[in-house]
Amino acid sequence: MSRIGNALIQIPAGVKIDISQNNLVSVKGPKGVLTQEVHPDIKVSVQDDTIRIERPTDQKRHKAMHGMYRSVLANMVEGVHKGFVKELELVGVGYRISNAGNLLEISVGFSHPIMMYIPDEVKVMTKTEKGSNPTIRLESPEKQLLGQIAAKIRSLRKPEPYKGKGIKYSTEVLRRKAGKTAGK
Repeated sequence: MSRIGNALIQIPAGVKIDISQNNLVSVKGPKGVLTQEVHPDIKVSVQDDTIRIERPTDQKRHKAMHGMYRSVLANMVEGVHKGFVKELELVGVGYRISNAGNLLEISVGFSHPIMMYIPDEVKVMTKTEKGSNPTIRLESPEKQLLGQIAAKIRSLRKPEPYKGKGIKYSTEVLRRKAGKTAGK
């Protein structure tokens, strides 16, 4: 029995759920509107202020979709209500970041700066203060898109294990290795 799929999703005040005939779930809230097409086998229903997801059988694929769609819909409800935030930190001498709207300019030790356009659904803020590492703050109601963009930015210069230089998540803890002199 799926523990995740059977859990009900609470609908907070200010969030409106609309389910169309062809299983298209639309979630509208103060942070925006998100839509998700649900497989025809999975039944989504709204009762009072909760969303219930049900599966027709105990087949492995139905169990998998049951839990997945419950998680996706719960993330949509939370996203349009509160939103999601990811913060990245640039660690390294001479590493700089700046943005003009949704165009991000990243300088992380290459011979040229990297220009990256961030989709309009994601709000970008950069902060550079003397004495602290430059940071990138990404905000969006869509959790999957936010994580994908943050991972793409991090992949430009992953943190290395000796000095910790690179782009890392602000909550990420790096496992450091000892250098050559530690072996003697």
